[in-house]
Amino acid sequence: MYLSDYHTHTLRSPDSDAPLDSMARAAEAAGLAELCVTDHCDLLNVDGVPCRTYDWPPSVEQYRDGKSRFSGRLTLKLGIELGMAHLDPPAATAILAEPELDFVLGSVHNLCPEKGGADFYYVPYPDEAACHAALDDYFTSMAVLAGTDLYDVLAHIIYPLRYMNFPISLERYYGRIRDILRAAAEGGRGMEVNTYRGRTVAEWAPILELYRQAGGEIVTVGSDAHTPEGVGKGVREALELLAAHGFRYVCTYEKRRPVFHKL
Repeated sequence: MYLSDYHTHTLRSPDSDAPLDSMARAAEAAGLAELCVTDHCDLLNVDGVPCRTYDWPPSVEQYRDGKSRFSGRLTLKLGIELGMAHLDPPAATAILAEPELDFVLGSVHNLCPEKGGADFYYVPYPDEAACHAALDDYFTSMAVLAGTDLYDVLAHIIYPLRYMNFPISLERYYGRIRDILRAAAEGGRGMEVNTYRGRTVAEWAPILELYRQAGGEIVTVGSDAHTPEGVGKGVREALELLAAHGFRYVCTYEKRRPVFHKL
């Protein structure tokens, strides 16, 4: 079983203060073979204000230092979690031109600009109707993103559910999700199983079934860790879930190309 964590954040993300060294040491302690750092770059900030650039040099410097320091002990990859890339493809394309980049998670964190652009974390959910309105907006944006070449793997497809005060079923969205996953698969791209630091694994079972129906094969696994304590949480369970649903491989990435590891 090849253990990799392909969704992690360091102090280069605004919501983490963890140095890469501490995340890498945690990955070693968790028995991981590979760690990819996917620090945030969102083309809309949490308040919906557009952002069009990313300061690569500190991230690249941190990565190079860590790669050298952990050589022979842990494989480190340079990734990015690029949010809302579909809103500004030229800006996204410029950001993704970094030559050392290995992997791109494509995410939707915000309502569309027409609805204020707030991060789903800050959206009020007073009732189920508000939850469904947010999810309608979310999957509409993700459908646009899925048809672009501005990502390698779609990030945390069930993301808004983290913040809702009601047990919301995604069943009414299954057709839309299948179409989104089909667009990713047909474009040679994939999806991730995001364990949310080990909190959500079983929740991915119906999404994986939809992905299989859509012809998908490329899957990465990530903890979404923002601290060393979260690194690798739920990875083993996610790989077991993949195998149980008929998937044969988990993927890592090298310079934007998937590498398949047998489960």
